[in-house]
Amino acid sequence: MERWRCTICQYIYDPAEGDPDNGVDPGTPFEELPDDWVCPLCGAGKELFEAE
Repeated sequence: MERWRCTICQYIYDPAEGDPDNGVDPGTPFEELPDDWVCPLCGAGKELFEAE
């Protein structure tokens, strides 16, 4: 699974780690994140992420 980078703050979403602090289990692909998921650091929407 590929990692995704926030184009605003450079946060890396790694599917292997998920985002447990925000209810996203490890192993969750970026494409399966809820539509209302936002960057945990800066609050940017999914549309502002790009694949690494």
